[in-house]
Amino acid sequence: MKKYIILVIALLFSALCLNVFAQTKQYPFEVLKTGKGKQAIVFIPGFASSGDVWKETKTNFEKEYTCYTLTMAGFAGVKPQENASFKNWENEIANYIKDNKIVKPIVIGHSMGGGLALAIAADYPDLVSKIIVVDALPCLAALSDPAFKAKENNDCSPMVTQMTAMSDTQFSDMQKKMIPRLLADTSKADMLVDWSVKSDRKTFGEMFCDFSNTDLREKITTIKCPSLILLESYFINLKPAIEGQYKNLKTGKFQYANKGLHFIMYDDTEWYLGQLNNFIKS
Repeated sequence: MKKYIILVIALLFSALCLNVFAQTKQYPFEVLKTGKGKQAIVFIPGFASSGDVWKETKTNFEKEYTCYTLTMAGFAGVKPQENASFKNWENEIANYIKDNKIVKPIVIGHSMGGGLALAIAADYPDLVSKIIVVDALPCLAALSDPAFKAKENNDCSPMVTQMTAMSDTQFSDMQKKMIPRLLADTSKADMLVDWSVKSDRKTFGEMFCDFSNTDLREKITTIKCPSLILLESYFINLKPAIEGQYKNLKTGKFQYANKGLHFIMYDDTEWYLGQLNNFIKS
């Protein structure tokens, strides 16, 4: 009887530890769960963006799908975590899907979030059912330098120092100058600048540096799921270079927007939503 009691106590203690772990485990992102449906969609925003970038997109799917919308740690006012990296974020998104038993979700990512969607589908090919990449490339740096090779143990401290040394006014002014290159819909400009200004400057520098050193061109060979690649209108002029980067993605379908810039969800909304609906519901 004594041994039985000890065994029960041990099992209860183990269960308690597991429960505490489940409640306290931290991921490098916040998650907003909305909608209802057997099929899940995971939304990953781009660099320095809030999960609110998907607000209008989600309203088209929440009646039929369970939506998990992320905002990455250190971006758009979310508390930062130490040692942010593209690889860590990729692995932790995959861990979140597995830990929460989200079966074969559709993963949609914009910009750097699109890069994360590609990486997850490549490294965890049985984890997702489909991916949608909104204006992202396997290797952004290779667009201007086709001979680009990622550096091992890349030192991001100079970029972090540069970003953290800026005054709030200097940083805000820099973001205001960048937005017209990324967004045609001026009604959204202040919102995007606000997300950047509310981002942690150290995380901003670390992730800008790390993502600039990311090359997924070989990795995407292992992607098995159907993949929709939506690209801004200007990229049609660079089609050979763009699709050359994607040559190892055998499941890819490419579509170029009719108008607008990087934030396709705002600049060519009707076309964008039509593409998502056709692909997700097919």
